[in-house]
Formats: sequence, structure tokens, C-alpha cells
Amino acid sequence: MVEGYDTLLLDLDGVVYLGPRPVPKAAEALAAAKAAGVRLAYATNNASRTPGAIAEHLTALGIPAEAADLVTSAQAAARLIAERVEPGAAVLVVGGMGLRQAVRDRGLRPVSTAADDPVAVVQGYSPGMSYGLLAEGALAVRRGALFVASNSDATMPSGRGEMPGNGAMSRVIATATGVEPIVAGKPLPPMHRESMIRSGARRPLVVGDRLDTDIEGAANAGVDSLLVLTGVATPLDVLTAVPAHRPTYIAADLSALHLPYPQVRRADGGRGWSCAGWHAHWESDRLHLSGSGDAVDGLRAAAEAAWQAAGDGGLSADSVKPALAALGH
Repeated sequence: MVEGYDTLLLDLDGVVYLGPRPVPKAAEALAAAKAAGVRLAYATNNASRTPGAIAEHLTALGIPAEAADLVTSAQAAARLIAERVEPGAAVLVVGGMGLRQAVRDRGLRPVSTAADDPVAVVQGYSPGMSYGLLAEGALAVRRGALFVASNSDATMPSGRGEMPGNGAMSRVIATATGVEPIVAGKPLPPMHRESMIRSGARRPLVVGDRLDTDIEGAANAGVDSLLVLTGVATPLDVLTAVPAHRPTYIAADLSALHLPYPQVRRADGGRGWSCAGWHAHWESDRLHLSGSGDAVDGLRAAAEAAWQAAGDGGLSADSVKPALAALGH
């Protein structure tokens, strides 16, 4: 699958690692891709840590990475602000060290209080976010400061399940001020632009675990995408996806990068779809799936049948229940 692409634009949480642990098979797959001459660029909406700290974490997990391989929503947000304000301007940082460094690297001055008269407020996820810092951000936005959020993810995956993400946290300032933030992270263009600038990619493959950020971001940019089922997205999400959330490829994990991608073909005179040992077809307005073998092949066949039937819309959960049952969901 990886042949034909010069760069993998990889999400981190749910794709490469889950909290402190690597996703199974990720390290081996990425090392093989790098050995084959494919550039690895890790594009994450998480703005809490610096690129260097993230690279150290990846290296400790056995995953090839250097600080220059990291692209964060903090960097995208800082570039977005720098293009709108004067060099050296004060920016109130409501977030962690990764966001502060990104602001400083763009020639801006990070501050922590509204009393410093910041021209902008930038907010990114930080596990130690305090009420006091959120209050300073709200005060500055009320006084007219530009409000930028690193990303709008409502949740973020962890080893314990989905936790509140920056999208949920940024609602504090937005609700208190009535001002909606400009969002820099996936799936919006500033993050993809940052990724392309930093990686030098010409033909990238976006790899992610979320339909509403990774896959939609790829769709917005007009590039191919791979959804791995190691994080947030479920088979139900895939089968009911609207066009902007439909990946080019679907795989269980990153090991699929080095395997031939099975074709999904028309079957039964055009009435169904097949992939490997699986067959999907519609009956009484319900999507049915039969066969055996790798369940991901079944999902690929069912997804094609679902998307063709849905057209520009999305299907209901009830309509795909028989197919999900066949997949064990």
C-alpha cells in the first residue's frame, strides 16, 4: 500500500501510541517504511508537548523519530497568528510548553496574563490547565484579542478510554466571551499546510484513527487517507460515514502499509460488493454481510456497499446492523 507515496502524515494518539504504550505493530511498520525511503511526518492535534519531547517519547517506544519529523497543531496555530500580527507581539498562551515554544519559535512573545495586553490568545490542550489561566484568556479575548485554538477535538484517546480534548476545554473561553476561536488543527487547512511545509511532501498518505479530523482533513486537502482501527473510529462510524469522512483505505493497524490492498469488486451482477472471502448486499433496506476470513476485508466490502447506497449522505445505524453483527459488533 505504501508504494507510490513519498510521505506518511501520521497521527499519533490512537495510531502510533495510546498514552505511554505503542500501538501493536506500529514500530515495526514505521521502521520498514523509513527503510524503504518513505518520509515519516507525525502530525498531531495535541499541542501540549514540544516536538523534541514527543520525539524522545517515540524513540523510547522504538519508533523512528526526530524533532524535525513532528508537526503539531501548536505550530500551525503559531504560524496562523504570526501571519496576522506584528513580529514580537505578545500572545497569551493558554496551554503547555509545546504551545509556548511554538509561539516563541515564530518570533512572538508568550505571556500568561491579560495585563500584558496580548494581541492574541492561543489555547491548546494541557493536562494541568488551571481556572486562572482560562480566566486570563477570557479577559484578553473580551478586550479584543484574537482567539485561536490549536484544535477542536472534543475528545482524545487514552489507554483508559476517551478523555476530554481541547475542543471541549476551549468552550470555556468561547462560552464566557461569546467569541468563537479560529481553529488551526485538523481537519482544517492550516494544519495540512503546516504538515506539507515541514515535511516537503509531494504525494502524502494521511494516516489516522479519526474520521472527523484525520480523514476529513485529507479529504479537505484532496489527498489519500488510511484509517486504522486502533483508536477512536469504529466499524459503525465507517459504515455510516458521510463523504468527507470516507477513507481511501481501511486497515486494522499500520502493518497493512506493507501488504497488498485487496480490491473491492462488484458482485452478483452489480447488486453487491465483495472483498476477499466476504460479500455485502442490500436486502429489505438492510445491509447484509456474509463470508469468512479477515474481518477487515468484510468491513471493506460493507463500507463500499454502504457508501454507494448513501451517495452524498450517510446511513442510519439501524440500516447497517446486520452487517455489523456479521463482523461481531
